[in-house]
Amino acid sequence: MSETVPMDLLAGMAVFARVVDAGGISAAARDLRLSKSAVSKQLAALEDRLGARLLQRTTRRMSLTEAGAGFLVHCRRVVAEAEAAESAIGALQAEPRGTLRVNAPMTFGTMHLAAAIPDFLALYPQLNVDMALNDRLVDLLEEGYDVAVRIARLADSSLVARKLAPARRVMVAAPSYLDRRGRPADLADLAGHDVLSYSYLASGDEWRFTGPDGEESVRLEARLNANNGEILLAACLAGAGIAALPTFISGPSLRTGTLVRVLPQYENSGFGIHAVWPATRHLSAKVRAFVDFLAARFGPVPYWDA
Repeated sequence: MSETVPMDLLAGMAVFARVVDAGGISAAARDLRLSKSAVSKQLAALEDRLGARLLQRTTRRMSLTEAGAGFLVHCRRVVAEAEAAESAIGALQAEPRGTLRVNAPMTFGTMHLAAAIPDFLALYPQLNVDMALNDRLVDLLEEGYDVAVRIARLADSSLVARKLAPARRVMVAAPSYLDRRGRPADLADLAGHDVLSYSYLASGDEWRFTGPDGEESVRLEARLNANNGEILLAACLAGAGIAALPTFISGPSLRTGTLVRVLPQYENSGFGIHAVWPATRHLSAKVRAFVDFLAARFGPVPYWDA
């Protein structure tokens, strides 16, 4: 026999065990919700495969052969293992447990998920979290992640998504920078300023914002390009220039006044914070619990915008 057990053999073993335990083909067919002829064909195919008769059948009774009695022991073991595996999966579906592998953007992870994860773990003592933070777009299936947090305009994909919270990008600067260089009057004026830009911005070196007259854009040459929002925040706080930052990064500094809005009539709110996971037939309890937890914690009006 090959190392990989064919599915038809496993199905035949389960049918054979059920026929014996039910006391006949008719009773087994009722239990299995199959026709009598389907059960008979399964048994015949199994005996042909094994090259041995498993049951002696007469019009009045059915009895095990010597080969059948020996084979029945193995069949019952296989059926018991399958039922145990099904029960284990059912338990995983009913209660969050095991290991949840999460991928998230670096800055959002350090600024917001870092504080959220301990609270999540406290709710589910049988669950472990394995989290990786980076700003590249990962393939969840290929790299084995259960769920990811993504902050973007989501493109069509095979992933399932749920919006956790709205996201807004606004222009900010330190008061010291604006005192030194003056305030831009409109988007075009940004070309005469030091700008700090996010390297992974979907529009590249073009800043797009929605203002009183609809969507506008300006192409800029950044004084600083960085692939991490906290670097841009630190440079902005130091008075190095004007940055376009999500409010989940700039919100605390705006509240304290260490940063102020630039061109406050403009903002970009055409993206969101989402949880995404591979499309599967059944959403696992651990992923459902995590997504529900984050949605309740961050949305619909996130605390950084309060």
